[in-house]
Amino acid sequence: MSPDVPLLNDYKQDFFLKRLPQTVLGGPRLKLGYWAPPYIYVNQIILFLMPWVLGGIGTLLYQLSVLKDYYTAALSGGLMLVAALVIQFTSVKAKTKSVTVERILTTDILAEEDEHEFTSCAGAETVKFLIPGKKYIANTVFHSVLAGLLCGLGTWYLLPSRITLLYGCAGGTAPLFVFGWMTLCIGEYSLIVNTPIETATFQTQDTYEITPLMRPLYIFFFVSVDLAHRLIKNTPVLQHMNQILHILFIFLPFLWAIGTLPPPDALFLWAMEQVLEFGLGGSAMSTHLRLLVMFVVSAGTAVTSYFIPSTIGVVLFMTGLGFLLSLSLSDISFVFRHSMTRNRAGTKAQPSARASERRFPWKEFLLHVIVLVLALLETSLLHHFAGFSQISNSSSQAIVGHILVILLIVLWILREIQSIYILGIFRNPFYPKDVRTVTVFLGKQARLLKVGVVRRILLTLVSPFLLIAFLSLDNSLQSLHSASVCLGFTRAFRMNTENALLETAIVSAVHLLKPSADLWWNRNLNTGMKLLLVGVICDRLIQFISKLQFAVTVLLASWMEKKQRRTTTTALCTLNVIFFPFVLVIIAFSTLLSSPLLPLFTLPVFLVGFPRPAQSWPGAVGTTACVCADTMYYDQMVPRLTAALQTAMAAGSFGLLLPGSHYLGRFQDRLVWIMILECGYTYCCINIKGLELQETSCHTAEARRVDELFESAFEQEYPKVCSLNQHFGNVLTPCTVLPVKLYSDARNVLSGIIDSHENLRSFKSDLIKVLVFILIQYCSKRPRKQENFHKTESKGETSPVVLPLNTSPHPRSPEDTDSVKSETFDDWSDDIFDDEPTVKKGKEGNTWLKDPPGTTLPIPGSVDSQRVDDLPTGTISEHSLYKAVLLGYPATDRGQEESMAHVPLSEFSSPHSYLVSLPEEWRPSCMPGSKMKEMSSLFPEDWYQFVLSQLECFHSEAVASTALEEIAKDKVLKDFYTHTVMTCYFGLLGIDDMVPTAGHILRVYNGVLPWSSALDWLTVKPELFQLALKAFRYTVKLMVDKASLGPIEDFKELKGCLEEYESDWYIGLVSDEKWKEAVLQEKPCLFSLGYDPNMGAYTGRVLTLQEVLLQVGKLNAEAVRGQWANLSWELLYATNDDEERYSIQAQPLLLRNLTVQAAEPPLGYPICSSEPLSVHWC
Repeated sequence: MSPDVPLLNDYKQDFFLKRLPQTVLGGPRLKLGYWAPPYIYVNQIILFLMPWVLGGIGTLLYQLSVLKDYYTAALSGGLMLVAALVIQFTSVKAKTKSVTVERILTTDILAEEDEHEFTSCAGAETVKFLIPGKKYIANTVFHSVLAGLLCGLGTWYLLPSRITLLYGCAGGTAPLFVFGWMTLCIGEYSLIVNTPIETATFQTQDTYEITPLMRPLYIFFFVSVDLAHRLIKNTPVLQHMNQILHILFIFLPFLWAIGTLPPPDALFLWAMEQVLEFGLGGSAMSTHLRLLVMFVVSAGTAVTSYFIPSTIGVVLFMTGLGFLLSLSLSDISFVFRHSMTRNRAGTKAQPSARASERRFPWKEFLLHVIVLVLALLETSLLHHFAGFSQISNSSSQAIVGHILVILLIVLWILREIQSIYILGIFRNPFYPKDVRTVTVFLGKQARLLKVGVVRRILLTLVSPFLLIAFLSLDNSLQSLHSASVCLGFTRAFRMNTENALLETAIVSAVHLLKPSADLWWNRNLNTGMKLLLVGVICDRLIQFISKLQFAVTVLLASWMEKKQRRTTTTALCTLNVIFFPFVLVIIAFSTLLSSPLLPLFTLPVFLVGFPRPAQSWPGAVGTTACVCADTMYYDQMVPRLTAALQTAMAAGSFGLLLPGSHYLGRFQDRLVWIMILECGYTYCCINIKGLELQETSCHTAEARRVDELFESAFEQEYPKVCSLNQHFGNVLTPCTVLPVKLYSDARNVLSGIIDSHENLRSFKSDLIKVLVFILIQYCSKRPRKQENFHKTESKGETSPVVLPLNTSPHPRSPEDTDSVKSETFDDWSDDIFDDEPTVKKGKEGNTWLKDPPGTTLPIPGSVDSQRVDDLPTGTISEHSLYKAVLLGYPATDRGQEESMAHVPLSEFSSPHSYLVSLPEEWRPSCMPGSKMKEMSSLFPEDWYQFVLSQLECFHSEAVASTALEEIAKDKVLKDFYTHTVMTCYFGLLGIDDMVPTAGHILRVYNGVLPWSSALDWLTVKPELFQLALKAFRYTVKLMVDKASLGPIEDFKELKGCLEEYESDWYIGLVSDEKWKEAVLQEKPCLFSLGYDPNMGAYTGRVLTLQEVLLQVGKLNAEAVRGQWANLSWELLYATNDDEERYSIQAQPLLLRNLTVQAAEPPLGYPICSSEPLSVHWC
């Protein structure tokens, strides 16, 4: 890609330049891109300035002392309400009119969708263009009322005398009044006339018309502060805030235009998440419903604690609810449903399949109950001790605080030595070196796992009780509680152990360093509020460092990648260096709002993105994915990976677990994206995504960089003990490797094996043996009807069966035969090597060849078309009853006709032969008698007897040996198998019995068989056809194994090999549904044959289920959020969906292409996305 490729193509540039002024002005379309009458622009200007005119009337009357300020607001609001209703109902009326529009012929096809034809100043088409109207009548009325209220309060807010009084001088009144009314007009226009597309777009579709409320919402916020200042006088804080907001009010259009202020839905979710996390001690949640439920319950807990009169009651209430709310909501609901099910009397309904898969977590439940009981007991005893002991409880609390500081340091050390790098910079000397195989890694990691167990015990059992002791001994809980105490301690008693331990240790360290009671920190803040403040500062500090690192990485990436260095790169880098303090201000402001740092087009042009929830997307995680054929490999991996993550997270290998953290896993061609959605006591909730396996240029470039990072971290030896991370500037920092049981994918070239003449000759004899084995195994295991077998056996008689014989010629007419040379068609030529061609199973209309069960009908066109049912009993000859006619063989001269294999009535010589007998519908033969007699010599009788002797279908060994010997000697049964096996053999390889070619092997493996009468006979027996195809594929695999591993020594080895194929292998096509089933059922091995037209070689693909090492690294969370924010802006606002756009190209430092893939659809395209998964490590 050329580095100077436009960031937007020509059409998108014109589109963007038309959309941007509309966004800035709040909806007026003053740049159309085509000619329009002047009244279109005049009408829009009138509608835009109308609120100012109506508000100006009230303002003038107030300045002339005709009306008081509140009457002025009422008058302006009333006039605006009437105007808004007139505008809206004019739009409704225009929609009901049908207007004939003449199509404008233009050469620019892309611009046709935007062009309109206007007939008059007030025509229906003009009104519909100017005022699109609302989708719902309720919104028509509601938005009109809101517009009136907005104009009235805005007039009151911008009264000149009020602005002069607020600042004490008239110098700034004029600009604040003029630009303030511009802001108000922009908000009114977007509400009642035409809503613009906002740069801060959260939802892909505005179903409920929330976007028009965005700008009025912020105006109402500014006005509400002014109203509070009017009502609550002599409040310096409100006065200063009101003064600042009056100045910021005129910059609202700029903030709306650059997308810094969030839309209402994103604002609501973000505000709830921030209050829950920092004000109430919770965590970001995996779904919006869980977030709402947890927010309501947590807020209710804080409010309820305020009204509890007893101090001991408050402490116990906070402790119990704090612990319960730190657990997973899904686990709590599962326990509740389980208890309700057990207590429900008379319930006979069976549990659902999904519920039955999940067992009740008795161990976790008992642990949580014990911890809860001990926590309540500890809290009550320590609170009682603190209230009545003569010893200073502050000194006791200080001692516990010192212990917590030591515990934090110990846990930090134990956590850091679990990953490959310490602080992401220094190589960990305790981590296993040169990690390549699972056995070596597990052996070296054993000591680290023992350390991880110690860390887990300290974190989940020791730390919570020390934290409870520290809080219970606090003086603030001994007196009447205030709102700040209830809020602070409700948050502090939440068992988010690792974060709570850090905050408590910092508070203790500050008290140790600054013990003075006169310090503002100690004088005005209780311990709960101190912890809250420290929690916010720690979070924002971590965000600031991550954002700063991301900004530096973007700057370096744009300069260091010469292939993507644009002509403007030097200027942009220079400006960033010169205005670095301003860049720091942008980063700090983004950190303060906890919003993503947005690099425009992923260039070093930084904006403050609008605040949004931690998961960055509006929809539920895991509900959508771009499912394809490769999705099944990730579906198999997800449960195995979740179990491996449980051990790693418990040991601390993933570092500090925070909601919004991202991790990237790599194995062979698979890339796994892991996101932490929520955290709590001994659990976290994650989402696992699988990225595409296609080797596109961008994907390959970044995947190669990921491989280099992991190889340098895990597979290279370093002479120094603590060497540095060579890739520290990258957004990906290697963490650890996980032993995960999943499929390794091996692709081999089989040219030289599958096209070897020697291998192809032995393939023929092997195919007959495999057919014998498959059919005997199938018949010995298939369920059987009790067709008088028991009665016959009890009487010592044998069952009459149908035996195909090659005797006595039967005259046929020449019409009964056809040419066998028609067996090969044009679409079955040797020069077609599709990897997975479409299976063609014979001709249509062959279903008439299938006989009803238990009968043999004559084929239409045969000489003897007389029905058997019409003959009198006792006069049926075997020839007339069982003769068959073959279609598709060469015509013969009259008098030289060849008989078909007909089937006389015969009996098994052994009463046990029915156990392995073939189904009746498989017994009639369609082959010429002479051909069958000739080819019967190929039947491996010794192999047939060996397979029968190895059967296990008898309970008694004494009976088994005798019965199997009798079955093996049964000539009638052997003849049945001979005819069926050889007919299948002809159907697979053709009637000519030639050595197959490699192309023939590939086509038949893919289900494309050469036409013959044997194929017609097979296709009407789908079960037998599938068995024959299965035997053919087993033979292909056997040929490959013999060429690779050596020849088969004896029958026992051959039988073992085929049994292994049957039990441990799936041999078929990648496109088969059974291939997917085998992967999801975790079949140990899978094999597929193919052809690569680019290489001109036959290929084999082998999937082997084994425990492998999945390399995992931690991504810079702010880099991911920033790139996703730019992706959302580009696609939803600039509509820059070009597949070759600059911002999607490979960038090894930023992993830009992989990050775009991992976004939620429809913006990203992961091929697999799991539902939120709970990972427990208790």
